[in-house]
Amino acid sequence: MLGLGAVGVATGAPLQDAVSRALGAVRDEDPTGLTGVLPGAGGFRFYSVAPSVPHRSPADYRLTVDGLVARPAVYTLAELRRMPRTRLVRDVQCVTGWRVPRTPFTGVSLSHLLAAAGVAPGAAAVHFTCFDGVYSESLTLAQARRPDMLVAYEMADRPVTDAHGGPVRLYAAPMYFYKSAKWLSGITVTDRVRPGYWERYGYDVDAWVGRSNGRDDVPVG
Repeated sequence: MLGLGAVGVATGAPLQDAVSRALGAVRDEDPTGLTGVLPGAGGFRFYSVAPSVPHRSPADYRLTVDGLVARPAVYTLAELRRMPRTRLVRDVQCVTGWRVPRTPFTGVSLSHLLAAAGVAPGAAAVHFTCFDGVYSESLTLAQARRPDMLVAYEMADRPVTDAHGGPVRLYAAPMYFYKSAKWLSGITVTDRVRPGYWERYGYDVDAWVGRSNGRDDVPVG
């Protein structure tokens, strides 16, 4: 694997993406799922609770917005790309301790999609589902409407790869990275917070990165 990683760095992005997808052939028995260092991926580690790396082509990808909304919708990747773009550059902080500084993510503001859907009275939270068929996450409605919550289709100014959760992933910039659900396929507005995959194992539902980690975007109160 290390040898393949070195070749990937030398020969460019297409082979690198193939190497990253090949990692899906390996499965840890640890409940944290598939874990390893992504070759040539700038310090990111790979985590998945699915048995392999899922794939959707740009043409096949769909994102559903539903639940307590006036205007449910299904978006293609092309439609998301035609919406107003937001680019955030923040440090990525994993709850396990590793950190990747100054990482750009580009996509559609989550608040824009919620406004387009028309959030109904009684809504209090947003639940996210993923096309790996396993992972899920949630935010309160107030958290979801923050300007630093993104439905991202670019990472480091390139399309999000399969291994990094593409074609589209959630990016919850001020929170630990497990909140940034990969392989995003559904955004459902709900009447309460429904704990995500890791919260059912005891992880914090409100996963703000603390100021002790050098962050200055943590909400007050």
